[in-house]
Amino acid sequence: MKITNKANLPAPLVAMASDNYPPQPGVYRVTSLLKSVREVLLERRHWDELESDVADRIWLLFGTAVHSVLERQPEGAMQFSETRLTMPVGEYTLSGQFDLYDAGEEMVIDYKTASVWKIIFGDYTDWRRQLLVYAYMLRSIGFAVRRGQIVAFLKDHVKSKAAHDPSYPQQPVVTVSFDFAESDFKECEEWLQAKFAAIAEAEALPDEALPLCTAEERWNRSEKWAVMAKGKKKARKLCDSEAEAELWLMNNSGDYIQYRPGEDRKCLDYCSAHEFCDYYRALMEAKEEERHGIQDIESGRDRVPHRNL
Repeated sequence: MKITNKANLPAPLVAMASDNYPPQPGVYRVTSLLKSVREVLLERRHWDELESDVADRIWLLFGTAVHSVLERQPEGAMQFSETRLTMPVGEYTLSGQFDLYDAGEEMVIDYKTASVWKIIFGDYTDWRRQLLVYAYMLRSIGFAVRRGQIVAFLKDHVKSKAAHDPSYPQQPVVTVSFDFAESDFKECEEWLQAKFAAIAEAEALPDEALPLCTAEERWNRSEKWAVMAKGKKKARKLCDSEAEAELWLMNNSGDYIQYRPGEDRKCLDYCSAHEFCDYYRALMEAKEEERHGIQDIESGRDRVPHRNL
């Protein structure tokens, strides 16, 4: 991966941002497996062509700094930290490094830097999956694990919001815990086998034939129809269809219906390999056509990319 420095930031920041880990043949990190098969393989195939700017990796550096400070602190009598584990899964090697294991609590712990929105929305599916895989790996070498915990440092926490909104995270650091049952470990084993089977099948395919990411993997925000009031930016009601919005408008108050197109947020802003993805290229072409459509409206032509009813 090539690291650029468009903002001309100091050399130490560039050095930290350049400390990335190129993929090794047949070895997959736990964090990689949380991505879609398409993203994982495109990233591995085009690693030397990928570019990332130092400024875009600042929050990754913040996370690295947090880990660096914590790993220098003394461990408890029944704890050990920053340990990398490997285990075979078929013809592949699974590699993972957790932040702390507490034998007394039978718990694996991982530190995260996150946005407050992660906590507000409460979607911890990826965190739970990552901890469960670490726990599965620890159990495979004889360590008891029945719980997992994320310690999340909220990089955009605003103290004044916490003071006035009880639903807002009240502290800049929160813990999120999970309990693991035997059925969870069975499911984890099946998930790993299925994931590696999908990777093995896809490895023989060209880039454009790789399985498309699911809507969930694309972080898709589906299209909505918003019931609006004149002079207000916030929708009175968000509906999943135009008919639903019209019915709500008929039975309630509002002035017009605004169509809000869906968006694949992962593709647009968070997939490092998107420039090598034909789905992303088609997405960009569609957005460009929509932009020209908006320009047509402003010029008095009748090409309409969205509707305000």
